[in-house]
Amino acid sequence: MYQPELESLSRIELEALQIHRLRATLRRICADNPRYAQRLNGPGPDDVHSLDDIRRFPFMHKEDLRQNYPFGLACAPQKDFVRMHMSSGTTGTPIICPHTANDVKQWSEIMARCLAAAGVTREDVIQITPSFGLFNGGFGFHYGASAIGAMIVPIGAGRTPLQLQFMRDLGSTALAAIASYPLRLIEVAAQEGFDFRRDARLRVGILGAEIWSDEIRRRIEERMGIETFDIIGMTETAGVGMGIDCAEHDGIHVWEDHYLIEIVDLDDGEPVPDGEPGEMVVTTLTREGLPLIRFRTHDLTRIVSREPCRCGRTSLRVDRLSGRTDDMIKVKGINFYPKQVESVLLRHAEVGNDYRIVIDRLEGADRMTIDVEARGLPWPEELSRQLSDELFSMLGLRAEVSILHPGELPRPEGKAVRVQDRRK
Repeated sequence: MYQPELESLSRIELEALQIHRLRATLRRICADNPRYAQRLNGPGPDDVHSLDDIRRFPFMHKEDLRQNYPFGLACAPQKDFVRMHMSSGTTGTPIICPHTANDVKQWSEIMARCLAAAGVTREDVIQITPSFGLFNGGFGFHYGASAIGAMIVPIGAGRTPLQLQFMRDLGSTALAAIASYPLRLIEVAAQEGFDFRRDARLRVGILGAEIWSDEIRRRIEERMGIETFDIIGMTETAGVGMGIDCAEHDGIHVWEDHYLIEIVDLDDGEPVPDGEPGEMVVTTLTREGLPLIRFRTHDLTRIVSREPCRCGRTSLRVDRLSGRTDDMIKVKGINFYPKQVESVLLRHAEVGNDYRIVIDRLEGADRMTIDVEARGLPWPEELSRQLSDELFSMLGLRAEVSILHPGELPRPEGKAVRVQDRRK
C-alpha cells in the first residue's frame, strides 16, 4: 500500500472521516460560492449528522457544470488555480475542472495508491500512453508515478511503432493506457514481428477511460503476457484515479476518504441495495477547486462489498463498470449496451479486436449491422450466422454481421468508436 494507515481504516473510522470531510466541503461551498450554496436547497454543514443525510441534497448533472462554464461553481479564486483539464466530450459547452495546488497533491496521492495497488514501485519503468493535454489521463499517471518514484516514459498517445521500440529499448515494465489501446499495440506488434514475452519486460497494464469487457481483458493479458488493472475516474471528479482493482481482482477499490459513493436507481434516483446494479453517484470530500455534491456519473455498476478485502484495504469495492446510461442503444424497442455485443464477439478467437455497430433507419424501420474483422477464414458466412444467432439469443434482436478483412475498420488514435447511429 502507498498509505497503509489510510487505506486500512476501519469502517467506523472511515465513515467518521467521511462525515467530517463532507461537512468541511459544505462549509467551503457556503463560504466561497453563495450561488453554489443556494442550489443545495437549504441543508448546510450542520445538518449533516450521518452519511444518509447526503440524500437531502439534490443531484448534480453534467448540464449543471456546462451551464456554469467556466468557473461558475468553483470554490476558489482563479489566482489559486494551478492547472485545469476539460471533459473529453466533443459536443456542447466544455466542462472545465480547475485544480488548486492541494487538488494536484490529492490527485498525486490517489494515483500513487492506484499504481501501488497494481504492484508498481520505484523500481518500475512506466510508459504513459494517454495524451498530455486537456484530457487528464497522461498527467494523472505522471503525478502518481512521480509520487512513487518510478521512471516515467511520457510518450503520450499514438506513434505505436515507437511505443514498441521504447518498451524494448527502455525496459518498460508498466503500461498506462486507455483500455482499447493495447489492442492496437498487439496488432502492430504482430505486423512487426514484435513478441511481448521475448522483446519486452512488461508485466503490468493499468487501463481505463473506456468500458471494456472481460473478454477484452483476457485477450490483452494472454497476448501481452501481463496482468491488467482496471482504473476509474473522470474529469468532472478531478481525473483518473478514483479507484482501481487490486491483485485480488474482486472489485474496484474506491478511495472513500476522498469520495462518497452512492448507487442509485436509474429512474427514481433512490438508493439500491448493495449488490444491485444502478448508477454511480459521486460526492468529492477533499476537492477545493470544484467540489461536487451528488454528481451523477452515468456509470453503471454495483457495490460488491463493504467488507475488508483480502489485500488488506478496507474501502468499499464496486464492480467493473458495465456501461454508461448515455451509451445505451435502443433498436426496435430493445435496449442494450455495446459491451454486451463485445462480449459475444470476442469469445471467438478468430474474431479480431475491432468491431463497429452501425444502425440505420430504412423505410421507417431500424436496421443494425455489426462489422467485425477476421483473418483468413474459409467460412465467413458460417461465422456470420453463428455470431448473429448468439447476439439474437442474448439481446432478442436480429443483426446482420458483416465479416471484414483485417485492417478494414478505422483505427482512431484516441478512444475507440464502437457505434455509428445514423438515425440521428
